[in-house]
Amino acid sequence: MTTTVAPRARAGRDRRPVWEEPPTRIGQGLKAVFLALLVLSVLFPLWVILVTSLSSRETLAEAGGLVVVPRGIDTAAYETIFAGGAVTRALWISTLVTVIGSALALTVTVLAAYGLSQPRSVGYRWLLIYFLIPFLVYPPLVPKYLVVTGLGLKDTIWALILPPAISVFNLVVVRGFFQGIPQELLDSARVDGASHFRTLLRIVLPLSRAVIAVVGLFYAVSYWNVWFDALLFIDRNDMYPIQRVLQSYLLAGQAPHTSGGTTGVSMPPTEAIKMAVVVLTVAPIVAVYPFIQRHFIKGVLIGAVKG
Repeated sequence: MTTTVAPRARAGRDRRPVWEEPPTRIGQGLKAVFLALLVLSVLFPLWVILVTSLSSRETLAEAGGLVVVPRGIDTAAYETIFAGGAVTRALWISTLVTVIGSALALTVTVLAAYGLSQPRSVGYRWLLIYFLIPFLVYPPLVPKYLVVTGLGLKDTIWALILPPAISVFNLVVVRGFFQGIPQELLDSARVDGASHFRTLLRIVLPLSRAVIAVVGLFYAVSYWNVWFDALLFIDRNDMYPIQRVLQSYLLAGQAPHTSGGTTGVSMPPTEAIKMAVVVLTVAPIVAVYPFIQRHFIKGVLIGAVKG
């Protein structure tokens, strides 16, 4: 006696998942509309900020605040900002903190990740647990403030650089990438007489450009956007980073103080100055990101998967 399989049951077994079905025109159209709305939701606020910062007093008065459609270009807000010393000095301090902090953080992260990625390292498991503790439980602010103040770092740029000098998340990502490098390659370098530092500089780092570029971007954005540490540790106005200055303008609504009295520029509306400071705050990150975009997804995915 022979049995046959019902066609309906076979069709049910052969049915593919939804995500493996060939795309339809309706589905493609809905995806295009969704992505277009997503892009518009990101670009529209940036457009409004830029247009408002370049608007004249009359245009802002007619619009009643923020401007969507430009009616000419007026750079009075930027001229007033650069004529004074507050924003210019804050941009310089933020740039200094970002450059020094990113270089220091990358150095510490790479050295720690290389040591923790080597199975022959003494106590590397306990060290990794030690690094993970503050990642899981955020340290209290009062001890952090007392340590920074006790070391004499208050009202210096080192109060903004040293506390966030290493990120456990970035450390885990870089460590995972280093663990993916073939151990035979490192062993052959040691057989040839290369030290750990020489192996790191000549073999590991050239193979890790993608993840280093991504982690460097993470650190740079973190240092550029430092605000809370500046609120805690910086009391001098001449040591404010750009984010702290931006906060004072957005909350207090005051225009930048000009050095030397009159600047010969008509004082622009307060909204124009606020938006101009926002543009100067966002512009450096937007300008740097396209140069390392091709490394971004590759570095994060490889480091995360191998970790």
